[in-house]
Amino acid sequence: MLRYPFAYLSILLSPAAFAQQDTTDQTLPIEEVVVTGQFLPTSLRNSVYKIRVIDRETIDRRGTADMTTLLNTELGFRFSHDLVLGETDIQLMGSSGNNIKILIDGVPIIDRGSSRQSLSQIDLNDIQRIEIVEGPVSVMYGTDALVGVINIITHAGVMKKNTMRIQARLLEESASKEYRAFRKEGRHNANVSLDYAGKVWSFGWSGSRNTFGGFQGNRTGRSLQWQPKDQWLTSGKVGYMQDKFQVNYNLNYLHEDIFTPGNININNKYTDKNYVTNRYTHNLQSGWQVSDKVQLTGSVSYQDYERRTKTRNYDLNTQTMELPEGAGLQDVSKFQQVFGRVNGLYKVQENLGLMVGLEFDYDKGSGARIQGNADIYDFAAYLSAEYHLGKRILMRPGIRMVYNSIYPAPPIIPAFNTKVLLAKNLDLRLGYAMGYRAPALRELYFTFHDTNHSIDGNTNLKAERNHNINMNLNIHDVSLGKTMFHSSLTGFYNYFNNLISIGESIENPGSYTYLNIGKYKTMGTTLENKLTLHNTSVNVGFSYLARLNQVYDYNKSLGKYFWTPELNSSISQEFPKLKANISVFYKLYGTRPSFRTQGSGAQMQILQAEQAAYSMLDISISKSLYRDFTLLGGMRNLTNTVNITNSSIEGTGAHSVSSSSIPISYGRSVFFGLQYQFNN
Repeated sequence: MLRYPFAYLSILLSPAAFAQQDTTDQTLPIEEVVVTGQFLPTSLRNSVYKIRVIDRETIDRRGTADMTTLLNTELGFRFSHDLVLGETDIQLMGSSGNNIKILIDGVPIIDRGSSRQSLSQIDLNDIQRIEIVEGPVSVMYGTDALVGVINIITHAGVMKKNTMRIQARLLEESASKEYRAFRKEGRHNANVSLDYAGKVWSFGWSGSRNTFGGFQGNRTGRSLQWQPKDQWLTSGKVGYMQDKFQVNYNLNYLHEDIFTPGNININNKYTDKNYVTNRYTHNLQSGWQVSDKVQLTGSVSYQDYERRTKTRNYDLNTQTMELPEGAGLQDVSKFQQVFGRVNGLYKVQENLGLMVGLEFDYDKGSGARIQGNADIYDFAAYLSAEYHLGKRILMRPGIRMVYNSIYPAPPIIPAFNTKVLLAKNLDLRLGYAMGYRAPALRELYFTFHDTNHSIDGNTNLKAERNHNINMNLNIHDVSLGKTMFHSSLTGFYNYFNNLISIGESIENPGSYTYLNIGKYKTMGTTLENKLTLHNTSVNVGFSYLARLNQVYDYNKSLGKYFWTPELNSSISQEFPKLKANISVFYKLYGTRPSFRTQGSGAQMQILQAEQAAYSMLDISISKSLYRDFTLLGGMRNLTNTVNITNSSIEGTGAHSVSSSSIPISYGRSVFFGLQYQFNN
């Protein structure tokens, strides 16, 4: 008879299938159970996907409340910073953030455009672990899941019955040499949270304040290189659970204020800007085990996102303030999303399980740069199966069908993944999947016209598509004397079609619009190794990633792909008698070559560009104190990387060189904190 803990149902909106079963006698710890893309919560080893897990212990040791800091030493991740808007976007395995699906407990979160600035608006204090799936998972998660899924699992999803968790944390960090305790200069994080799970009811609340005082760097006067940011984050949770039924409701709220101060000019005037964001997220999830063979799960989510631009002109001569008028100066952008998903699971027999799902997504947007009240909706149906061929082979085919109100969606989204147990400690995963990205509301309905710009959206856009082939070979828990060894070798290939880019309008020369004009390819390999000896853990990883040279057709001598290496490593040493830990995190970002064109026709020039290599090195020390208190301290960015050079070399002339600076960080910093955690 099938039984499983319903506490896991709230972790993932999509359910799990009954066909999942262990293929080895090895007992795995609870922290190695994953849910993203799974039918049932299953061990990491038995997943048909390659999944990376960042657990709570690692999050605590990093000593940060910032998601980008947490991920910046992970293989394949890169971040780009917009210092004007105070936002950060993400890249994974050579692909941009709009091809990555971001989930919180399995629920997609919305962004105002195609970038993933929402990653910096998530409360790290409320996270139990993060699961990262590389490769398309569009059959289960739909649009945007072309190159991967980042599923953020909160504490509420893993609470056991009759348990309580109380946590309070204070974290302080300098911004290079700039720091003032608890306010203004530096980074400051304070959090209090409470979770309780009884026999039937569960409740939770969390509140955090994140403050960044900005960083002046090489600027003077009131102007800052990195803009100040103030965040308030709070969440409330309530759940009801019986043996065969569970329902959970979560409410999350974010208030963010990014302040851009201006310098005083020669007329004794200055201009300040604020970018204010308010985000409400309602999420209702439920699960019902109808019988030993049938299970139903469902979820409904409503998100309300508003971003307001406030511009003010100050005149010190007259001691007055005015609100200037103009494009984007007093803009208000609003986005709403209604999302629903229902899944049914049927256990056909011991080695075969089926999952069928229906999904609805409605998005609406409005603002000064959006034409009217733009909206878009789609319906999707998907079917997947898990079939065990003996005890060594697991096969998982799946298809998804989509109807969209605006664009022609791909008629069928297929996927096929298989996992083969080659030996007791050796697994092989092979997969093909098609992914897609629906045009964002801004790409469909954007409008912006001033003296320097003329850009319009395009409601005739098609969905971007991706074909992915991947392979993963895993060596698990091999004993080398007293040392445990684990190794993972991965290879992948992505082919993107119908990429959405800005191009000149054929009907209106001189005006620009969004067009399906791009093709793109990425491929690469990663090697990850882990050694564990007594109280010492060592991780070493290497990746070699390639991106298509999009000007290859103009000059084939430049090479078809640009290759970039990455290396990361972490060392963690426990001192049980001292109740202390020392951890070191390192990543080397290799040189990132590219080419671009300048001019057109006979006047076209090919320019070679290159982002310089750089590295990040963090060290943290934690010490358990009396009665559930933990003291934390360390240094971040010991390499003192601030900016890197982005150079361009003229390929057809006399090797003239131009360069620009790309912001990476505000430099070396010191952090320290105190945490209280009570579990009962």
